[in-house]
Amino acid sequence: MAAVSKILVSALLIGLISGISKKYPAIGGMIAALPLLSLLSLFWMRVQGEETETLSRFALGVLFGLPATICLLVTLALLLRASMPFFLSVCLSIVGWAAFLLVQQAVFKYFLN
Repeated sequence: MAAVSKILVSALLIGLISGISKKYPAIGGMIAALPLLSLLSLFWMRVQGEETETLSRFALGVLFGLPATICLLVTLALLLRASMPFFLSVCLSIVGWAAFLLVQQAVFKYFLN
């Protein structure tokens, strides 16, 4: 039952955001940028009985991923604006995201050791 609830609530949020985005793209983008998924994930983890330490590590992991996600979104916007095909733009943006994340991880390891 819990899995069905998670799926329904998550699907409802995605449907609502995509519906808003269809009519108001900028507002839909701002709503999608809200930490809805992160908070929803934290909520579900807590309901499942995860410890506070696990929730804290999850939140820090999300924070660690933000710079790479920003890189992905900026790259995607620039490629689409340059009339690059959508799927190619998405693929290149994901490659840029992964590369940024690997570099970021290496930099953090270097400075934290």
